Parts: sequence; structure tokens; C-alpha cells
Amino acid sequence: MNAILRVGIFARNAAAAITTSYPTGSSNNYASIATGVAATKTQLPVEKSASTANTHSATANTIPEQKPSFVRQQNSKQAKVKPISSQPLTDTFGRHHTYLRISLTERCNLRCQYCMPAEGVQLQSKSNLLTTEEILYLARIFVEQGVRKIRLTGGEPTVRRDIVNIIAKIKSIPKLENIGITTNGLVLTRLLVPMQRAGLDAVNISLDTLRPERFEEITRRKGWERVIAGIDLAIQLGYKPKLNCVLMRNFNEDEICDFVEFTRDRDVDVRFIEYMPFTGNKWQTDRLISFKESVEIIQKRWPDFKALPNGPNDTSKAYGVPGYKGQVGFITSMTEHFCGTCNRLRLTADGNIKVCLFGNKEFSLRDAIRSKCSEDDLIALIGAAVSRKKKQHADINIHNNTVTRLHHKKNEIFESRREQRINYPKISKDFSLPYTFDTNLISSQFPKYNFKQIRSFCTKNTDGDCGNNSTNLTHVDATGKAQMVDVSVKETTKRFAEARATVLVGPKITRLIHTNNMKKGDVLSVAQLAGIMGAKRTSELIPLCHNITLSSVKVEAKLNMEMYSVDICGRVQCTGQTGVEMEALTAVTLAALTVYDMCKAVSHDITITDIKLWNKTGGKRNFERNQNKVD
Repeated sequence: MNAILRVGIFARNAAAAITTSYPTGSSNNYASIATGVAATKTQLPVEKSASTANTHSATANTIPEQKPSFVRQQNSKQAKVKPISSQPLTDTFGRHHTYLRISLTERCNLRCQYCMPAEGVQLQSKSNLLTTEEILYLARIFVEQGVRKIRLTGGEPTVRRDIVNIIAKIKSIPKLENIGITTNGLVLTRLLVPMQRAGLDAVNISLDTLRPERFEEITRRKGWERVIAGIDLAIQLGYKPKLNCVLMRNFNEDEICDFVEFTRDRDVDVRFIEYMPFTGNKWQTDRLISFKESVEIIQKRWPDFKALPNGPNDTSKAYGVPGYKGQVGFITSMTEHFCGTCNRLRLTADGNIKVCLFGNKEFSLRDAIRSKCSEDDLIALIGAAVSRKKKQHADINIHNNTVTRLHHKKNEIFESRREQRINYPKISKDFSLPYTFDTNLISSQFPKYNFKQIRSFCTKNTDGDCGNNSTNLTHVDATGKAQMVDVSVKETTKRFAEARATVLVGPKITRLIHTNNMKKGDVLSVAQLAGIMGAKRTSELIPLCHNITLSSVKVEAKLNMEMYSVDICGRVQCTGQTGVEMEALTAVTLAALTVYDMCKAVSHDITITDIKLWNKTGGKRNFERNQNKVD
């Protein structure tokens, strides 16, 4: 305890030692990116000497004004923050996600034994990580869609040179209520004051031991005194820091009571986190110390240790010893999961959104941004990711029943699905098929026959079977040359079209998609986004299609585990003078091709089939496919 007292004295002097202030004039560099509102430019002071550049003031954490980027250009015309639209952050179980954790970096200044080897781990190239502009751009979008709390994590977020500037810009986003940071605490005595002035609301500190020698053994670095000093400084600055301690058997369970005693004179919230096994450690639970076991250990020493009130979305079960300034919490991720009230999303340093810490579903928002994805499509991708969040996180038996059923499912179902497409009576060996039939598919069913594909051409509709009441084909003139239809005389109406497609993928790919183990990522969500983007570019792909403004594009890609297929449905709406059938068909086609592209590394035995218009309304003629009709 003498070491703790020495550190406490050091912390009390730290606040007085830090005299630098965060310059308010530099807080608007990225205001237009973070908020969507144009900011007043402020001239930054010019650093004239190396000594000035090396000071630990907040000015060193600002960055000079840069040339307009694509993000600034996207936001330059916005005058107001967009309202929340259709709640893309609400999943299918009604959980609205208001809390976003953003990883700023993969780097860390510690080498904890249970985290990485002594020599560190191989890091991604800087170009693969989100830039500061991209972080602020995504933060603004998430807040506009309903996020109210953001926590900055890592790696170790304080190794970012612009950490103070990032905090200031995110804090300036309208409607954001809280910004916090999770840190190992090594540099808090140097950075906490400027971070507080930049708007930091909360501090979480990871600390697994209160013993200096064990700290150095665990982290392979010195610095325990600095961490304790940072905790005491946070308390002096008005924070109630949360201390995150992962309990592990034969590791630090002998310090449970020491951490409780730490709350006697310090207003801190010590949070014991249940050890969470992952696939990487083969779901070994022998190191897990349960919440109930921890409470029993504490109550042997403090019989009056009792539960305290909790908030609706709190992950920690609050407890305390009467008369102690601080409190203790238990994050029961394993024994009593809190998935039913989970409101958290995660953004990795390389730009992937994770909807669950346990899940391996990741969607690259970075790639979408750098592919010039529109903001609406980006929100659609986020919504698709959130909508696929499971009811609860994985456990050791999460897929056992389903996988067993898939293994025992007969492959004949997959084969019979192919044969359902076409059912013809007798076929001669020299049979010519109309152009509208899928000759490739028929050839796969009847390889011994020689099929010829014949395309007939005419300018007149002679039999009326196609359902078109006009006397001429609309996209050719009287001489048979292609032409774009003049729709200027048509009535402006609300138009709708629905198209569907099926991708037969087989048992193995079905299993991989269901467990989200495809190497290229989440197949269904990426296919949905591809379909949406494809619908919006139909006029660029189909030569004679009109470039029309779409009011709504919705694409659903669902896994059919009975038929080993991905069933795709696209619905498109507009208000205009021409229909949106081609947009709907393009949407499901691009989505189907995306499924093929993401799965072909596993098998090329994939069939895209049943691309068809399902129904349309608006204009002169409505159409609805007879669902009982065999095509």
C-alpha cells in the first residue's frame, strides 16, 4: 500500500503540472465532416520551432487544414443534420442500437501475455485502416441514425497522435450525448486534461492486477505507478472511472478482495468481467470464474456486500460495500448474458462493422466509402448488418442441431430443385427451343439431346400472347432498328415492380453461409447491397432503359436451408412516366451474381435460376405472376 500512497501523491501533483489548454480555435477543422454543417475556418497557429512541436499540449494533437476530400464534398451541400430514417439501427428483435464503439488503431504500447506475443503482432498497412476523415464521417452517420454514445477503443487509442482532435470533432456532432474512451491508462497523466477540455465524458481503464510485479509480468512493460496515478487524476478531475478487470482462474482470482478494497477511498467502479472463451481458445471454460462464485468470495469478507440499482441497458450488475466511496460491478457475458438488451455496435480500425463481439460477421464500411458508395447506400449496408444480428451471442452448441441436420440432409433435395425448373413431356433429338427458354439449364437436364437456340424477330405482335396490347414492339422502329421509347406523353404515376431470383448453392455452401464462415464475408448482406446499387445503375447497364429517379429500392437475400439455395427478392418504386421492371430485375440479378462471386471459391457448382418479374403496378398494364403456375 505504500506504493499506492506514493502514487496518490504523484497524481495530486499531476493536475497542477499540466497547464496546457485545448485551443478552442482548432476544434472546427472537421466540423463539416462530423456534423454536416459548414464550419467557420479558423487560422491555426504556425509552429515555429521544434521544441514547440514536441510539447505535450493539445495543440500538438491538432492537424492543419487539408484540401477538400470526397467526404467534405459529400457534405458540402448539407445545411442540416438528417433526421433518423426508418431506424436502420433497429434489429429484427426490436433492439435499437444507441451505443457505438470505434477502434481507432490496432497498435498498443503494452504486450499483455494473454493478448499478443512479446514481439507483437503483424499489423495491417496504414492504408487499410480508416482515416481520421472516414472515422468522423461514419461517426456522424451513426449519430444521425440514432447513436447517442460513442466509446473510442483500440488497440490503445491514446497512441493516436490526433486523439484529442478526434474527441473534439466527435463531441461536436449534434445529438451525441456521451463520448468516452477505453485505455490502459499509461499516458492519462499527460493526456487526460486536454481530452477533458476537448469534451471527453467518461473514462474506462483496463487493469487486471493491483500488484506492480504482476503488472510487469502480465504486460511485459513497466508502468503500474503511472496507471494508478492516471486513475487518481481522473477522480480529481471529476470522473468516476470504470476499471475493467478480466477475472481468470489461476491468474488473478486471488486479487478479487483487493479490488473491492480499492473502492474504499476511491470513487471508482471496478467491473469484474467474466472470461469469455472464443474459437481461438477452443471454447475452454476452465479459466472462467462465474459471477456467483465471485460474489460468494467477496461476501465471505464483507457479508453486507449487496446489489445496487442498474440502468435498462447496463451490462454490469452493480454491487457495493456500505460506506465505501466506489462500487463493484459484474459483467456476466457468459453465465447470465445480457443479449436481450444489447444496444452496442462496433467499428473496427480497418472499417468493419461488427454487430456482436462473439460473431464473425463483419461488413466493410471502408470499402463501401472508398468505392464511392452513396450515403443512402452506406446506411442501407449498416441496416442490413444490424438486421442480421442474432438473438443472442454464440455458445458452444449454437449450431449443433442445424449443422447435424445439414449433414444428414440428402443431396437429392438439391438435385430435385434443379429438375423443378422445367418439366417437358417428350423431346426429340433435334428440337428447337423458343428464345425465351433457358437452353443451358435444359441441356444440363437432358445432355444427350442437341438443342438449338432460335431467336425470332418481328416488329409486329401477331398473337397477343405476350400481354402487350400495343401493335408494335416498343424498342424497335418500323425498320427493325433499336430505339429508346419516348415516354414524355405518358402519365406520371406511382410505379412498383417486384422481381425474384434463386441461386442454388448446395449443402456445403449453405452451411458456410449459415455459420458465416465464408472467407469473403457475409454473403447475404453484401448481395443485398449489390442489388440496391445495381438497381440504381440500371440505365448504365441496359442501353435503352431510361434514367429515372427511384424513390425506394429494397432487396432481400434469404438462405433457404431446405432447398440449399439463396432466395432473392427485389422491390423497386418510383413516381414517373415509365415502369421499374428492369430496375427490379437488375437488382436481383446483381445480387445473385454477387452470391456466386462470393461462393465460387468453395464450389463452381452454383446455378443462378428463376430470374423473373413477379408483379408490377402503375402505368397502363398491371401484372401479377400466377404463383401456382409451373414455368
